[in-house]
Amino acid sequence: MVGLRVAAIVEGHGEVAAVPLLLERIWYDLLSQTSQLECLRPIRQPRERLVRNKDEALTSAIELAAAKLKQAVAGQAARSELILLILDADRDPPCILGPRLQLLAEAARHDQNISCVLANVEFETWFVAAAKSLSELLDLDRAELPPDNPERARQGKAWVQRHIRGLKYSESVDQVRLTARLDLATCRTNSPSFDKLCREIERFAGDVE
Repeated sequence: MVGLRVAAIVEGHGEVAAVPLLLERIWYDLLSQTSQLECLRPIRQPRERLVRNKDEALTSAIELAAAKLKQAVAGQAARSELILLILDADRDPPCILGPRLQLLAEAARHDQNISCVLANVEFETWFVAAAKSLSELLDLDRAELPPDNPERARQGKAWVQRHIRGLKYSESVDQVRLTARLDLATCRTNSPSFDKLCREIERFAGDVE
C-alpha cells in the first residue's frame, strides 16, 4: 500500500519534472520516511489562469487532480492522499493569495486533503536559499553572493539566471538538476515558504507510520 499519494498542480514545464523529485527527496531524505510516496504526473496550468480562476481553471485542475487520485486507487490503495497546489507568489503577498486560493480549492472539493504552497518569491528562490550546496551548477565565485534571506531580498529566477553555469538557464532542464542537488535542510532554514511545503508533507508522515 502507498503511504502517501500526491496529485500536484503546478504552473511551469520545469515544475512538472522537478516537483515530483522535490517531494520524493523531502519524503525520503529529509523526513526519513520508509513508506512509499507516489507522485502522480503534475497537472500544469498557467499561473494567471489559476490565480484568477479564469474560466474556472483552478476549479477544473482540482477536479482533475481528484479524478487522477481516484483512478490511481484502482491500481494500489493509499493510506493518505493529497492535492498539492504549488505556485510562485511573484508580486502577490503569500499571506493573502495563499489563503484565498486555499478557500477556492477547498470549495471545489471539500472531501479532499488540499494544500496550497506559494514559493516566495519564485520556485527558484528555493535554489537561492541553499545556493552554496549547488556550486557544481551555480557560479558562486562572483561578487554577488547569495543573500541570507532570499525571500526578503526578493531573489529568485533572475539571480539563478545570472549565476547558472553554462550558456543559459533553462527551467525545463535546470530545475530538475538543481532540485536533485539542493540541500533540503539548509533551504528549509533559509526559506519560510519551503519550510511550509515541508510541513504540509510532514503532517501526512505521521498518518502512514
